[in-house]
Amino acid sequence: MTLTDKTAPSQTDSLSFEFDLKHPPQKVWRALTDPALLGQWLLPIVKGKLDAGTAFTLQTQPYPGWDGTVQCKVLEMKAHERLSYSWLVGEMLDTVVTFELTPTASGTRLSLVQSGFKPEQKQNLGGARYGWRLMGGKLIEVLEKMS
Repeated sequence: MTLTDKTAPSQTDSLSFEFDLKHPPQKVWRALTDPALLGQWLLPIVKGKLDAGTAFTLQTQPYPGWDGTVQCKVLEMKAHERLSYSWLVGEMLDTVVTFELTPTASGTRLSLVQSGFKPEQKQNLGGARYGWRLMGGKLIEVLEKMS
């Protein structure tokens, strides 16, 4: 299984990653949408639920300049194919995270795009890149442990 950063060096408004996973789309979808599994690799849902058109809140430990809260709203949810939600971090970040699942001969290609960064948000873009690499590795670990 591999995680590839597909973001062009000149790209400043979005990040793009691709995962080649040896798991079927149904299993990958569970890891993206089951609150217990999501909390193991991304962040725990502390309020609301991840369902079409609904709002939910993710929470982690606070860091300097950030209380650890991410406000989200599901924008699109097509089972085993596409999941998109807003990703709002206080006043500092208002982006959209989109996952697309494509079946492959050996499992699933998972595409992840976080879009909507503004030109002055280079530090946020860098932080998100670091975070998705870290969380992507955790996603791969969670998929390995799932039955």
